Amino acid sequence: MTLPNSDTTTNTKKAKLISTSQTSLSEAGERLRSGHLVSFPTETVYGLGCHAIDPVAVKRVFEAKERPLTDPLIVHVNEASHALKLWDASSSSSSTSSSVNNFEEKALKALADAFWPGPLTIVAKASPEIPSIIMAGTGFVACRSPSHPIARSLIEASGIPIAAPSANKFGHVSPTRADHVMDDLGNEDVWIIDPDLDSDVKVGEKDGIVCDVGVESTVAKVEMESETTGIIAILRHGAVSSQDIHDCLKNANLTSTFEVKEKMQSTGENVSHVAPGQTIRHYSPNVQSFMVSNERCSKEGIVWSQEEIEVLKTAVIIDFSGKLSSLKEYSLAYRDLCVDDDSKTAAANVFGFLRWSETITGAERVFFPEIIVEESNLVKDALVLAVKDRLTRAASGV
Repeated sequence: MTLPNSDTTTNTKKAKLISTSQTSLSEAGERLRSGHLVSFPTETVYGLGCHAIDPVAVKRVFEAKERPLTDPLIVHVNEASHALKLWDASSSSSSTSSSVNNFEEKALKALADAFWPGPLTIVAKASPEIPSIIMAGTGFVACRSPSHPIARSLIEASGIPIAAPSANKFGHVSPTRADHVMDDLGNEDVWIIDPDLDSDVKVGEKDGIVCDVGVESTVAKVEMESETTGIIAILRHGAVSSQDIHDCLKNANLTSTFEVKEKMQSTGENVSHVAPGQTIRHYSPNVQSFMVSNERCSKEGIVWSQEEIEVLKTAVIIDFSGKLSSLKEYSLAYRDLCVDDDSKTAAANVFGFLRWSETITGAERVFFPEIIVEESNLVKDALVLAVKDRLTRAASGV
């Protein structure tokens, strides 16, 4: 994993903070059209944006993030009609049979109508105009329409589809604030949109946060298996659940054609993916991170050995609803993502807390609890799965 640059002196930074004024967004839009990079907030995390149809601009994103070409990018648009032009099922040059296209296009439109703008990324076969570098050579392109007003204003100002992964060094904790982006990409040629520049009250000093969902979007892949049957594969957990997607298909009378399946992956960086967030080690702070098994997680009755207590003196605890509260008195620092299993609050906090752990002087390791979720093909609380996934990957599945 590449760690963020430790040089924090402003006079060496190449990155530039800009405000959310109309003038700033207009200039940022022009910058994107000319092939350069702009980082912007979405409701999920901060993205590092480029002109999606310009392969040279896309390459700049991979270079700035030190991201392997096996990890594709998500294309951001404002309108579903713009995304439909990027998918083969709706492309005038499609070579796929009309019956297959008809079902696939119906599913794509149903999902976009139900969940856009919002935290759902939809993956489908790409139209010929999409650069291969965006798709990791897989032939599938991921599209999303963000709901964050700044993201939508930037897309409007640019007049182009914007390809944007999270605005951090590859493998590091995803950013949810402009200063997180500056910490990771400060030495890159990127403009960073910072809402704090427009306010007397900084984000860190008030209850609200810039990226209110706080974890990346749910990723759903639409693919036909025959002329009359297909699957919607959940490749990454986010705020939209598999149950939500099933209900959407039911409302569109498509449940006899499509089955919703969980297809999460954990692979190495050398494997090409159709969607981001599939590598086994991801979202990791620059402090060694470990997951405490559920058997050791309890609010009462746990006895820790003297050796374990000594280890905890240099450890940061990131808890989930008090599961590791018995460690609080022994640890170097402690924060709880949520109370009463509130997955929405936990998701909004998880990346900020992981980055906070890096700031604790003397911290040698981070511990967080294993989160147990009842297994079911159709999940209602997607965010608890999203938090579990991010913490598991941060700890490399340990």
